[in-house]
Amino acid sequence: MSKKDEGIFERFANWATAATGSSAAFILAAIVVVVWAVTGPVFKYSETWQLVINTGTTIITFLMVFLIQKAQNKDSRAVHLKLNELIAAMEGASNRMVNIEDLSEKELEQIHEFYVRLSHLAKKEDNLGCTHTIDAAELNHETKSERSRHTTDRINEARHKHKQNN
Repeated sequence: MSKKDEGIFERFANWATAATGSSAAFILAAIVVVVWAVTGPVFKYSETWQLVINTGTTIITFLMVFLIQKAQNKDSRAVHLKLNELIAAMEGASNRMVNIEDLSEKELEQIHEFYVRLSHLAKKEDNLGCTHTIDAAELNHETKSERSRHTTDRINEARHKHKQNN
């Protein structure tokens, strides 16, 4: 999407997010607090003097909550889309994991329990490179373990032959 396609609110929100997250914004906020504190004796630390900072910070905090949430939602969506692309592109990855964030808490817990069981299988392995997917995990576990053993055997044979030739 080009900058042209963005609405005025989208452009403002992006600008405000960048501006309020800058060092200049922090310095400005610190200066406001220092000026407010210095003016305390002038206003005899009155209730109005206190109300000014309380009201100002409350309004800014209220608005920032929504701005931060918007930025976080946008970032989260972008990360999910990138992960979905990686899952979709990677052979052997379970496509059931695409858009997994849309599942219910109960469904997510079931998948979590699956991965807990899978981690117990993986811990039994001696090979840190052995990986598993959610689909056909036990079969994959056995297949990968067997393939890993064959690969390790071939590597050891090649090393042995290399040593004999040298």
